[in-house]
Amino acid sequence: QVQLVESGGGLVQPGGSLRLSCAASGFTFSSSWMYWFRQAPGKGLEWVSVINFRGGGTNYADSVKGRFTISRDNAKNTLYLQMNSLKSEDTGVYYCAKDLRGDTRGQGTQVTVSS
Repeated sequence: QVQLVESGGGLVQPGGSLRLSCAASGFTFSSSWMYWFRQAPGKGLEWVSVINFRGGGTNYADSVKGRFTISRDNAKNTLYLQMNSLKSEDTGVYYCAKDLRGDTRGQGTQVTVSS
C-alpha cells in the first residue's frame, strides 16, 4: 500500500531554512506526480507545491513562490522541499502526497517558525 513518511521539520527562527524529506514506498514513485501540502493551526489543508514525475516541471503557491523549492530523487524514492526565508505564517504541519487532493498524505512533519 502507499506509504509516505515526512521528516525534517523543527523549530526555526524567521528568515531561517529547513529541508523536508518524504520517503515513498508501495507505488511506482518515478511515475507519480508528487505534492506538498501544509496545514496551519486551526486552518484547512493548503496546497504548497507540485512536481512532475521526472522533476522537470514544478509549480508553487503564490505564498511560497521564490522561497521554497521542490525536488525529487527517483533513485531514492524521495521527495524534498527546501524552504528558505521562512516566515511565521509558514508554521504548520507539512505533508507530502501523490494525489492532488492530499488524500494519500503521510503523518506529516511539524514546522514552527518563531523567534
